[in-house]
Amino acid sequence: MISTIVIIHLVVALCAPLLARTIGARGYLLMALIPAAGFGWLLSLAPQITAGGSYVESVTWIAQLGVEIHYRVGLLQWLLALIVTGIGALVLLYCRWYFESGANPRTMGILTAFAAAMLGLVTVDDLVMLYVFWELTTVFSYLLIGYDPTRRANRSAAMTALIVTTTGGLAMLIGIVALGVSAGTFSLSTILAQPPSGPLPATAALLMLVGALSKSALVPFHFWLPGAMAAPTPISAYLHAAAMVKAGVYLVAAMAPSFASVPFWRLAVGVLGATTMILGGWRALRQNDIKLLLAYGTVSQLGFMVLLSGFGTQAAMLAGIAMLIGHALFKSTLFLVVGVIDHSTGTRDLTQLTGVARRLPLVAVVGGVAAASMAGLPPTLGFIAKESAFESLTYLVDAGDGTGLPPLAAVLLVAAVVAGSVLTVAYSLRWWWGAFADKPNLPEPDVHAPAAGFLLSPTLLGTACLVGGFLGGPLTALLTPYADTVQTGQHSHGLALWHGLSVPLWLSLLAIGLGVLLFWQRDTISRVQATFPTMLGADELYTLAMKRVDTVAVEVTARTQRGSLASYTSIVLAVVVVLAGGSLLFTTHWPAAVQPWDYLPQVLIGAVMITAGVLAATSRGRVRALLLVGATGYGTALLFLLHGGPDLALTQVLVETVSLVVFVLVLRRLPKYFTNRPLQSTRWWRTLLAALVGASVTLLALVAAGARVAVPVSVDYYEAAYTFGYGKNIVNVTLVDTRAWDTIGEISVLVIAATGVASLIFLRSRVQRVRPREGDAAFGARGMWLRASGALDPLSRSLIFEVITRIMFSVMMLVSLYLLIAGHNAPGGGFAGGLVAGIALMIRYLAAGRRELDDAVPFDAGRLLGAGLAVSVLSAVTPALLGGKIFQSYDLKVVVPGWEHLATPWGDWTLFGEMHLVSSTVFDIGVYLIVIGVVLDLTRTLGAGIDIQSEQDQAPVPQPESTRALPALTPESEQVVRYTTGGGRGHHT
Repeated sequence: MISTIVIIHLVVALCAPLLARTIGARGYLLMALIPAAGFGWLLSLAPQITAGGSYVESVTWIAQLGVEIHYRVGLLQWLLALIVTGIGALVLLYCRWYFESGANPRTMGILTAFAAAMLGLVTVDDLVMLYVFWELTTVFSYLLIGYDPTRRANRSAAMTALIVTTTGGLAMLIGIVALGVSAGTFSLSTILAQPPSGPLPATAALLMLVGALSKSALVPFHFWLPGAMAAPTPISAYLHAAAMVKAGVYLVAAMAPSFASVPFWRLAVGVLGATTMILGGWRALRQNDIKLLLAYGTVSQLGFMVLLSGFGTQAAMLAGIAMLIGHALFKSTLFLVVGVIDHSTGTRDLTQLTGVARRLPLVAVVGGVAAASMAGLPPTLGFIAKESAFESLTYLVDAGDGTGLPPLAAVLLVAAVVAGSVLTVAYSLRWWWGAFADKPNLPEPDVHAPAAGFLLSPTLLGTACLVGGFLGGPLTALLTPYADTVQTGQHSHGLALWHGLSVPLWLSLLAIGLGVLLFWQRDTISRVQATFPTMLGADELYTLAMKRVDTVAVEVTARTQRGSLASYTSIVLAVVVVLAGGSLLFTTHWPAAVQPWDYLPQVLIGAVMITAGVLAATSRGRVRALLLVGATGYGTALLFLLHGGPDLALTQVLVETVSLVVFVLVLRRLPKYFTNRPLQSTRWWRTLLAALVGASVTLLALVAAGARVAVPVSVDYYEAAYTFGYGKNIVNVTLVDTRAWDTIGEISVLVIAATGVASLIFLRSRVQRVRPREGDAAFGARGMWLRASGALDPLSRSLIFEVITRIMFSVMMLVSLYLLIAGHNAPGGGFAGGLVAGIALMIRYLAAGRRELDDAVPFDAGRLLGAGLAVSVLSAVTPALLGGKIFQSYDLKVVVPGWEHLATPWGDWTLFGEMHLVSSTVFDIGVYLIVIGVVLDLTRTLGAGIDIQSEQDQAPVPQPESTRALPALTPESEQVVRYTTGGGRGHHT
């Protein structure tokens, strides 16, 4: 059921643009129904969860590989899921009025998708999937914080949050892999039930703790959260109060019962938690933006929650979960109240807000209750949670409560938490005073009354803050089973408004009294804060580090990306030599014996290839070097043929031919020689690099041949190709059946590459053709072959070439079709057939020019590419629609009656008879069309496209009519004539 709820979230999120266009902001109401339904289903699990049970669900993901997604909902997961879905539904309901002026479909959809990711994160039991959901929340939060990409503040805040949380996530990923490997499983519940021991699991747990601390914005990662306040208020209410920042707290709370005893764990959560609590509270007192004040308060409270949840004692665990629930309620209430104030007054600056309580009394009451809960004032849920927290900390003073914490350290920890609580009381009072109180000598802002629906969500959440204070007994009964999973420490006395005159009560009274004093002396505190020296904080260090990274990136780019293809190639090849070639120094997989050749022709071909390679490297002429390189390619094809690979040889010849033509087309625009200058000394370095690359590749081939220890998988291809692929050509069956997924990825890359090449030349369309006009002498009669050759310069025409083209074009097209159809059982296939057809079109272009190419294919090559990709995809999914599997092949035998035998003077011929067709041939037809489209695109782009540019460059400059008989110009009557050539070059006077 959980997977269904997550999927429904994602599907509905995709419908956000449609909802926004049709019903506007009311679409948020429909969006809110999805998490509300999830909240209702989770409530139905209450009897099972509260009885100590758990809900377990497994979903098959990849059946063939046995991959499943496991969900497990215990008490902790259930509480977090209720927070995610319940507050998520109320926030989406609130958005209906917050975004009333214009529904943003982007925010509507991403916020719903974020809720799905967060629900998956707190319920999934597999650590790998937990990381997937973890990073999904990171990506979605990046998109939500960058709500308005036109504002620099949004872009900067979103990027900072992404970099910081992703960095912590990478550390967490390493920890997940190490922990899963050491435990032998990636099941979180199994690992927590039987935690592995040793240095590796301990290190893994600490790395996962780093990820949690970065997600929950603890020092030194705290600075990203205040910057994220650039997002709209409901996003802040959900991400930074109820959901995203709770992910880190959840992970710490889940792992603490099993890993709190790991070295440095308690030291990290204690020191960093207390430091974050004090630092966040201190900075909150300096803020005039009431939303930013809450942001720093959130940082402070997160430090408090991680300290409690991660310390790993029974009393601290109960207090930590109670604090987590209370924080989700009061902080989301406060953020939503800020949104109402901002909407109603147009400002969040407490130096401009005055008298708002008289104009918005209900909002002031709701905000006051939530602020009281944040400050820990009775009778709110925040008070009983903080009382329980103080109780758990006082236990530490008494012999460490089983944690081994020295008494002095325990006292310092209690003092730090009390100091943080003092600051919490002070900034809570400052928030309410700044938002609602009357301030002398300030003009009252214009306040408009918010809609009743706008106040519904904060009112419900604020009421829960108050009611929760009176539910200490039920909450204790609910949370105690989770606290009992920890074997360390004393039992808590539970959550209650009154435990008598105990030490926790006196600590609460001390915190409240000192907090009120700080608020009363707020002006003095502000002056004291202003005297503090400016210090480099984590945010400043992050900014300096990013600037330094940018500077280094610019310098490295300037030194390495110089626009020199030779430089780029040298760097790539040097890396190959160092890494791949260097690894040969440590290998032992050398072949026992090396046989230099099998046949004498191989030696002759190899010698020709070596000679061609050396001549190509020393040639100054570009075309000669290209032809010599082509000789090595054709030599490779001959070697394939001698080794019994006709399919490979055919494909190599065709690819080499197309490459040669394409390169020659490009060389038309380049100088005849590589350089007229003397060769530089760097040629010796390039020569050395080339020799090292050749040696590395040769030795790697030898090692690969000698490293085989198992029977090759290809030995079964002979039977499998015919049994499952219904073909005798193993190569073709492999491409269109066995590894068809790879092929469809490769043809997709071909489509993208062809589109990219075309976009370099053609700005608007792939086709720029001149239609022949009837009676135009430049064109032959309609219906004749190569009639566009008449438009060519007679000196550039070749009569023999034109005649050969007229004869060969039809033959080549028929051969291409034969290769396509016969390729399943004989050498050929869609790729080879497409190359033959493409070469035929190239020949027509070379013989008669670009107009002939447009006559031969009078449509956009993109249509061929799209049609081919569509045919391939449809042939892949059609078997699944018919009850089979994707890419499943079917064979079909067709008998053509009367054509089995045809009597001729030379004997009986079998023309058709029984035809054996395979469904994967349809997939090959798609490949055939794509390859033709790619070759056509290359020919039009690098051939016809360059022809057009050359014609424009050589065209005579048009003379305006006004320049034919210009009178003498005088200062009294100056005439300015301007013209612009077809190529768009400047203007002349």
